[in-house]
Amino acid sequence: MRDIRSRMGALMLLAALGWFSAPLEAAEAPPYPPLREDLKVEQVPGSPIYYVIGHPGVPGEANEGHTSNAGFVITPEGVVVFDSLGTPSLGWALLQHIRQLTQAPIRYVVVSHYHADHIYGLQAFKDHTQAEILAQEKAADYTNPNNTEDEAAAPRLAQRREALAPWVNETTRIVEPDTVFGQKRTLSLGGKRFELIYGGPAHSQSDSMMLVEPDGVLFAGDIVQNGRIPFMSSADANTGHWLEGLETVAKLNPRFIIPGHGQPSNAVAPAIAFTRDYITYLRRTMGDAVQRWTDFETAYRNTDWSAYRNLPAFEATNKGNAYRVFLDMEKAAFAAGGAQSAP
Repeated sequence: MRDIRSRMGALMLLAALGWFSAPLEAAEAPPYPPLREDLKVEQVPGSPIYYVIGHPGVPGEANEGHTSNAGFVITPEGVVVFDSLGTPSLGWALLQHIRQLTQAPIRYVVVSHYHADHIYGLQAFKDHTQAEILAQEKAADYTNPNNTEDEAAAPRLAQRREALAPWVNETTRIVEPDTVFGQKRTLSLGGKRFELIYGGPAHSQSDSMMLVEPDGVLFAGDIVQNGRIPFMSSADANTGHWLEGLETVAKLNPRFIIPGHGQPSNAVAPAIAFTRDYITYLRRTMGDAVQRWTDFETAYRNTDWSAYRNLPAFEATNKGNAYRVFLDMEKAAFAAGGAQSAP
């Protein structure tokens, strides 16, 4: 017993002198509100490329704001991350999973577009790594103080502080890119080539993709949303150009695609077709209604939504999407003088 007391006394003395660091648990305590559910990281077969899949619904307390996909590529010279998820806590969890696989530096974080469900996790990478954050130059529109649209930075952050507390709170901030690019930019790192390609305006003004070669893996961002009703009711959405962006995706001919939402897959053509067919259907049905001078509520009620009604996010987004497309088709018809004369 005397022996044990002597050793305990010695340990207390050493601790008082600062010879021991804080316990491991304290050192690794997350600097953001903890998550109830950890991320599940999956690997692209045959490549050092990893991804996490968000829940299919809209951001809320039940899914802790984890509705978008993200991923990273490990090379001998460092790591390239694509998107950072929808809260600082999720970004921190993503960073910890990277650290479980490699201690190589995080060299770049590429942002697909500046919507809230993809960018609040940047805070963890900004505060805890030396990574350079890259985004398309139109991302600046998001933080422009004159932008009052619903998807602008200030109103969306206020909304998420209520909807996603405590994971988005008063300490959550918008992290702007360190570097912006125009149509394209190429990064070379560790024997891999990263092609950053602007595909917007589509789902947003700044939609970008990242093709990883020679692996043939495409991080498509929200230009592709596989099996989930995409959000397109923002004034920034441009469904006509979105279809052109999907053509660009097809021409890249990737062997594996990681969409912004929904299931990653090596069945690339069907993944592209899901988003393309949904947009085409909205434009055709709402365009027909405009040509016939049918009011929106009647047009929406009479449209057959059976192919999409049971899909994730339908109830939350479909009617808003249809109304945005209706307004866009109406504006285009009048500008072209193409609508039939009113009776």
